[in-house]
Amino acid sequence: MEPHNLKQRGRHGHEGEETLPFVSEEYANEQRQRAAAGPSYSLDIPITPGKSYGAYPVKKSPSWDDSGADSLTDFSSATFESGLVLGLLKSRDFVITGMLALASLVTRLWSIGRRPNVTWDEAHFGKFGAYYINHTFYHDVHPPLAKMLVSLAEVVAKHNGSFDFKSGKKYPSHVDFTLMRAQIAMYGVALVPLAYLTCLQLRISRPMAVLAACFVLFDNALCVMSRFILLDEPLLFFTAMTLWSAVSFQNVSKHGKAFSHRWWAWLLMTGFSLGCVMSSKWVGFFCVIMVGIATADDLFRKYCALMPWDEYARHWCARIIALIVVPLLVYTACFWVHFTLLYRSGTGDHKLSANFQANLRGNNLNTQPYDITYGSFVDVRAVYNGPGLLHSHTHTYPSGSRQQQVTCFPHRDTNNVWQLRKAFGAAMDYAIDPIAFVNDQDIVQLVHNQTGATIRTSENFKAPLTAGHFEIAAENITSSSEQGISNWRVEVVKQKHSGRKDKRVHAMTTVFRLRHVETGCLMRVGQRRLPQWGWNQAEVTCLPDPTKKKDIRSNDVLWYIEHNTNKRMAQDDLSKYVKSSFLIDMIQLNVEMAKTNNALWPDVNKYSTLESKPWSWPFLIHPMRMVGWGDKTIKYYEIGNPLLWWGSAIVCIAYPFRLLYLLVRMKRKCPLWRPSELLEFWDNTKFLWGGWALHYIPFFLMGRVTYIHHYLPALYFGLLQLAFELDFFFKRWRRGRYLRAAAWITGIVVCIVFLYFAPFTYGWDKSAKLLAGRKWLSSWNIYEDFYAI
Repeated sequence: MEPHNLKQRGRHGHEGEETLPFVSEEYANEQRQRAAAGPSYSLDIPITPGKSYGAYPVKKSPSWDDSGADSLTDFSSATFESGLVLGLLKSRDFVITGMLALASLVTRLWSIGRRPNVTWDEAHFGKFGAYYINHTFYHDVHPPLAKMLVSLAEVVAKHNGSFDFKSGKKYPSHVDFTLMRAQIAMYGVALVPLAYLTCLQLRISRPMAVLAACFVLFDNALCVMSRFILLDEPLLFFTAMTLWSAVSFQNVSKHGKAFSHRWWAWLLMTGFSLGCVMSSKWVGFFCVIMVGIATADDLFRKYCALMPWDEYARHWCARIIALIVVPLLVYTACFWVHFTLLYRSGTGDHKLSANFQANLRGNNLNTQPYDITYGSFVDVRAVYNGPGLLHSHTHTYPSGSRQQQVTCFPHRDTNNVWQLRKAFGAAMDYAIDPIAFVNDQDIVQLVHNQTGATIRTSENFKAPLTAGHFEIAAENITSSSEQGISNWRVEVVKQKHSGRKDKRVHAMTTVFRLRHVETGCLMRVGQRRLPQWGWNQAEVTCLPDPTKKKDIRSNDVLWYIEHNTNKRMAQDDLSKYVKSSFLIDMIQLNVEMAKTNNALWPDVNKYSTLESKPWSWPFLIHPMRMVGWGDKTIKYYEIGNPLLWWGSAIVCIAYPFRLLYLLVRMKRKCPLWRPSELLEFWDNTKFLWGGWALHYIPFFLMGRVTYIHHYLPALYFGLLQLAFELDFFFKRWRRGRYLRAAAWITGIVVCIVFLYFAPFTYGWDKSAKLLAGRKWLSSWNIYEDFYAI
């Protein structure tokens, strides 16, 4: 007889009674009736009655013992009510958290203002922070949140935005760099207590949870990176907050009431943290993947446990809102604040659309004549995203007409300027004759301002790359027999805005085609790039259109005038006519960020003492000099605590093999643990090892330049994984008798090693050769650079 209500969810029985997993209450009652009917109907597996459904196993065991002597899977009702699982701290936890925070303050703030010069990447991020104060638009590869927090630190320090943060330059007296650094260091300070709170949620014993916090406290690399105006500490803080929130929600979800206030609070906190971490640096998206995998695992278990469909749908909706919508809202809000603050034209505004630029204060696109007249000097931009502005130069095609190349170039340049003239043979003095406006269906010529050559095309010459298209070139035309090859008809396709309802061509708002009068082909630009002889610029061709009647609206044949100059015309404010969409601007900026990031390729022909390969990071093969290495300068060396780096690397690399071993033993019916214990082990370590793997392994797939500080988010997960493994081992070795002693001894040894390498962390102003004894590996360039030429 099959269970007759498959819509109902089952629950695990208590571990002491070895029940079937995921069995519904009604099905359990049916099994009892079968057992009462006789042995032939019994499955010989007792079923424990229950009042709720759950997709997670529960163990009935004694209350939690701080010594760690209890089993890993201690989730008794007594422990649950104590608040440890739900995230409610006991009084001693407040004391421990406060003491850890105080110790973290000491290590992070000690002599933080010792070096009064712009140090390492302070040259970038300090300058970006000043841009927000000056409201000047800039471009960078990272999302804006962490940089806005840097700007907030500068505002609190009463910086007026005048200092340029040039690398190595001494801070002037009016720039309180010490206060700026101290504020950024607070994010690093918070890592230590967060590590402790996270380990409590992972059911690590208190002594080992304190040890995990000490691992973060006494790592030299994490410490030194928190002492300067950088983005790494805000990123690490939001990473740690995401982990804490996610494991706290997992505990409440497993052992608390679904959709309660506490349940919603932790879920929304997880979503908010995800939004913050991915708004700080794109490496934060690895946290999104980590939480996404854990969420999929959770929902899959609920599905397998036959939860009622209405309740199951509520779980899906809650997670979509909290873990997708909320992070996207936070990410979008950060860019909205970014655009709102940066309303002045700056060096990075050319990365966005002309419509966006025209609304920036001080941009030259904002102030120009709105109407286009003959004799005007114009920049013509392709509507098709990417190629850029119509361009020419003195270089010629190597075949075909062998005339001057016409291309598209993405950056502003004097070779992008063209003069609009009347059709060939139409005489006009553009300086003194009455002003004539360019209208729809007018025939024009485009003359290159730098060389005087005129754009032309002919059926006699094929495009250099695109088969079937005609070549477009620029030529000084003198023969009367060729007078028609330079005439182009303006065909207005769209008027985005025109208060006068006319057929004139306007700057920025009129989209048009350029049809060659003689051949009927359309000027076109696509994705193809010319070879080296064409400077890798976009190919411009003429697309044949034999009927001359096609209303082709494809973006690759559409153009508009981005900038218009005519001394005879009054300047206008184009922000009255041009508007940009925030969402489109945000998407375009993210695309440009990705392009810039992908362009950060290492120079294979040049050795850099700063760069390092991902394979070298876990074992600390190549630490990094953060400043110049002169004998009298204050030197900082980004080197981690070797014991912590090597120990965390070993346990993280060994973890998947260990998990595979446990699964194979279970498959062979000779498990070391009960299924519920293995499941609990996976629930905790999937965040720690998963976070380490997701923040480390993808760097092997990246072509961009990499540095050792890229490993720090993975290191945070690795340090907590190391503490988890130590806790796991000492709980079982001699029933936890030596757990406290092991925690104390390990903490003291780690602290001693931290102090041993402290000169690199807090600044060394003597000869580096005096620290030669601290060179544990031959690859450490403490006092000499082996690869310098």
